[in-house]
Amino acid sequence: MAKQDRAIRTRRTILEAAAAVFDERGYDAATITEILTRAEVTKGALYFHFASKEDLALAVIDAQLTEAPALPEPLVTSRMQQLVDMGLIFAHRLRTDPLLRGSVRLTLEHGSTPLNRSGPFHGWSQVHSRVLAEGKERGEVLPHVVPADTAELIVGAYAGINIMSQVVTGRADLERRAISLYEHVMPSVAVPSVLARLDMAPGRGARALAEAERLRADETTGPAPTPAPVGVG
Repeated sequence: MAKQDRAIRTRRTILEAAAAVFDERGYDAATITEILTRAEVTKGALYFHFASKEDLALAVIDAQLTEAPALPEPLVTSRMQQLVDMGLIFAHRLRTDPLLRGSVRLTLEHGSTPLNRSGPFHGWSQVHSRVLAEGKERGEVLPHVVPADTAELIVGAYAGINIMSQVVTGRADLERRAISLYEHVMPSVAVPSVLARLDMAPGRGARALAEAERLRADETTGPAPTPAPVGVG
């Protein structure tokens, strides 16, 4: 078990080091030597987990979806709030998560080396389509909305504002741009009663992520005992 845990930690270390190098240099300029130096592992350790630089890059790209935090059900007040929260949490994590930044850099860049970058676009479109379909079943979504079409529109538009924010401000204004996107899109998606309750305020992504982490911790350890009342009677 200890050996297996060590292998998992080593793989994670390599993945995070590669993401940081890819984020800084892009796929074409990044080298295995630089990744090895950053990860402080041997070449044998790297190739035990990843067959090539391409294999490593694809694993970093895949992490964009596999590492996305799941929102516990108590936090999901509506499917449309969940839809908004996915984007605002993503914007927050891009400022704090090197693995996500490396994944996004690889997904959005146009390098000279052929690399399948389509996975996150397909994956996020499917996730958004499912949430929209569930919202429609619950009566949260306007009748004219086609979940698959709207999902692709949101994912494509988000990719665009992500690129623009990176070029213009180094993503310092990504949250503001994401909020603006949802403020323009959601009135055409959500029924008025649901739209009126959506939280799209600045800082929503950080708050939702912190609450999700707290709820997951409670599920693992159990809630703290309720203190006995003091000074009553």
